[in-house]
Amino acid sequence: MGSCKEKKEEPAKCVWVHGPIIVGAGPSGLAASACLSEHGVPSVILERSNCIASLWQLKTYDRLKLHLPKQFCALPLLGFPENFPKYPTKGQFISYMESYAAHFSIQPRFNQAVQSAEFDSTCGFWRVRTQDLEYISRWFIVATGENAEPVIPEIVGMERFHGPVVHTSAYKSGSDFANQKVLVVGCGNSGMEISLDLCRHNAVPHMVVRNTVHVLPREMLVDKFLLLVSNFTVGNTDQLGLHRPKTGPIELKNVTGKTPVLDVGALSQIRSGKIKVMEGVKEITRNGARFMDGQEKEFDSIILATGYKSNVPSWLRDAKTPFPNGLERRERTVYSWLHKRGLLGTSYDAVKIANDIADEWRTMRDCRTYCNAHIILLKNCNKNKL
Repeated sequence: MGSCKEKKEEPAKCVWVHGPIIVGAGPSGLAASACLSEHGVPSVILERSNCIASLWQLKTYDRLKLHLPKQFCALPLLGFPENFPKYPTKGQFISYMESYAAHFSIQPRFNQAVQSAEFDSTCGFWRVRTQDLEYISRWFIVATGENAEPVIPEIVGMERFHGPVVHTSAYKSGSDFANQKVLVVGCGNSGMEISLDLCRHNAVPHMVVRNTVHVLPREMLVDKFLLLVSNFTVGNTDQLGLHRPKTGPIELKNVTGKTPVLDVGALSQIRSGKIKVMEGVKEITRNGARFMDGQEKEFDSIILATGYKSNVPSWLRDAKTPFPNGLERRERTVYSWLHKRGLLGTSYDAVKIANDIADEWRTMRDCRTYCNAHIILLKNCNKNKL
C-alpha cells in the first residue's frame, strides 16, 4: 500500500526589506541606491532582466552614443572616467554603469519581474510582488524609466507586408539591411540615427515624418535663443520636410516630453537626397507603402522608430493618475515617476529621493535594529501579522 502523507500548506514566500524597494536596475535605480547608501540606508533593487542597464545592453543599436556631453549624463557621486570621449559610446556607457554598480557594491536581484505593487494602508507598507516573492517595505521607488516597452503603431495593412518589420529595440546595425530600400517610420533621434546608419551600409532609407520636429546641432545646449541660433546653424528645415514647432525645444520637452533631435550627420544626408523624407503613411501594401500625399513606393523592410512607453500603469495599483508629475509623497513613502528628462534629470531625482528617505530613516526609533541585515525572509505574508 502506498503511504499517504497529509500535505502541508506552503507559506507564501515573503521578504521584509528594511530600506526602500527600488524597481529597475538602470541608471535611475543605480543612482538612487548609491545615494541611499551614502546616507547609510540599505535598499533592494528588483530587475526583470538578467543585467543592469538592460535597455542599453539589450535594446539599443550598435552605433549609439550619448546625445549629451558626458558631464550632463554622469550619475551622482561618481563621474565618467576622464579618458572617455565627450560623447561616450554605447559600450563605454555600459562599462561606466557596471563600474558604478561595483563601486557602490550594488547587487540587484535579477530576473525579478514586478507583477503588482500596492500600498497597504492597513499596515502602512508597500507590497511588491514578483513571480517568486513578495517584498514588503515602508518605501518604494519606481526607477523603470520611460522606455520599458516598445510602442508599435497601428498602421492599416501592416500584416500584408511581405518583408521584415522590426522595432528599433531589435535593430542592431545597418549591415542587416545593406542595399535595401527601407521605410523608417519615425523621425526622432532613433529614426534619424538609424537612417544615417542605413546610408552607411548602402541602403536607401525613406524616413516618415508625421509631426513637427526640432533638429538641433548636437553641440548646442535658453529656448528662444536656442531656437534662433538653430535656425542660423542648420537653416530652414521646412524645405526638407522637417517642420519646426513654434514652441522652443526646452519648453516642448518639459511640457510634452518630446525630445528634440540632435543632429549627428543625418541632416546632411537628407539635404543630399540619400535619406528621403516622406509624409505620413496612409497604409502598408504587400510590397511597400502608400503615403498621405498619394505617392506609393516599394520597400524591402520596415523599421519602426516609434519609441517606447512605461509599463508601470500595468502593475502599480496605487497611482492616482497615469503619469503624476514630480514626486508623490506619503507617510514614510516616496515613489517617483521619471520626469521625462532622461539622464539629465537622473541625478537630481536620485539625490532628492535619497535625502527624503534618509531624513525619515534617521527619525525612526528602531533604526538601529536595521543595521545588521536589511533583508529578512518571513514565514508568511499575512498582512495582519506585519
